[in-house]
Amino acid sequence: MRTLLVTIVVVLLALAVYGVFVEPRLLLDDESFEAELPGLPPGWDGETVALVADFQIGMWLGNTGMVEEAVDDAIDDGVALALIAGDFIYKPDSARVRRAVELVRPLVEAGIPTVAVLGNHDYSLMKESSAVVETYADYLTQELERAGVRVLHNDATPVVAGGDTLWVAGVGSSWAGKADVAAALAAVPAGAPRVWLMHNSEAFRDIPGEEAHLALAAHTHGGQVRVLPGERTSWLDIVRDGEVAADGWAADSIGAPPNRIYINRGIGFSTVPVRINCRPELTEITLRVPDGPVPSVGPGAVDVTDG
Repeated sequence: MRTLLVTIVVVLLALAVYGVFVEPRLLLDDESFEAELPGLPPGWDGETVALVADFQIGMWLGNTGMVEEAVDDAIDDGVALALIAGDFIYKPDSARVRRAVELVRPLVEAGIPTVAVLGNHDYSLMKESSAVVETYADYLTQELERAGVRVLHNDATPVVAGGDTLWVAGVGSSWAGKADVAAALAAVPAGAPRVWLMHNSEAFRDIPGEEAHLALAAHTHGGQVRVLPGERTSWLDIVRDGEVAADGWAADSIGAPPNRIYINRGIGFSTVPVRINCRPELTEITLRVPDGPVPSVGPGAVDVTDG
C-alpha cells in the first residue's frame, strides 16, 4: 500500500510539473485547416488568417513567452490577417495593458492587418456576475488602436488582399453585456464575404442563418485539462450544462445552420496555470472559394446536445 501511495504521489507531482512548466510553455499547437467561404473574392482565395486569444496577461505564472512564439509563428507563416479574440489581460492594470499591446505590436510592424475584440477579463469580469469596469477596457482599446490594431465593438472593418475586400465583423463581450450581433451585421455590406470574430461563442447563437459561414471564438481555454487522450475529453465536455464546445468546430446544433464556428483554446490560463493534454493554440485558417455546397460544420465537429 505504501508503494502504491508513493507511486501515486510521484505520478501526480510529475503531472503537475508537466502541466505547469512543460506543455503550456514549450508545446504550441499550430492548428491549420482550410475553410470555404461563400462569395470569397479571388484575391483572398488561398490566403491565411491567424487566430490567437486569451493571453491573460497578469495571471500568476502567466504565459507571455508562448504569446510571443505564436505571434512570431504567424509572422513567419506570412498570414494575410491576424485576429485576436479577446482576454488580453487577466486583471485590470495599466502596465498589463501596455504589456499586452507590446506583445501584438510585431504583427502590425510586419504589415499584417490586425483586428481584435475584447473579452470578459478585459472588462475585469473574473466571473459572469462580477461588476463591469469600463476604465481599463477603454484604455486597452485606446492603446491597441494607437499601436495600429483595429478593435471592433459590434462593428465591422474591411481588409484588403490581392486588391479584394474581406470583412471582419466583431461582436462585443457577452459577459459584459456588450454583445450586439445586429449592429455588427448591419456594419457589413449586404452579400459581402465576412468572417465573424467574438470572444465568447454565446453570441454566435444570435446570428441569423446564412450570415456566418465562418465564425471564430475563444474563451473556454479548451477546459485547460483533457482527462483522457484524444479530443472531446475536456472536463467542460463532460460536465457541460447545455450546449458547449470546449474547442474546435462546434456542431451545427449550436447556431442557425449553415452557420459554423471554430473555438480556439487560447494561450493563457484562468484560475490555475496548468494545461494538460490541452496545448495553447495558434489557429491558421486558409480561406478557399467554395467548390460546391459549403458544409455547415467543420471537420471533426463535436456532437453536442442539450444537457
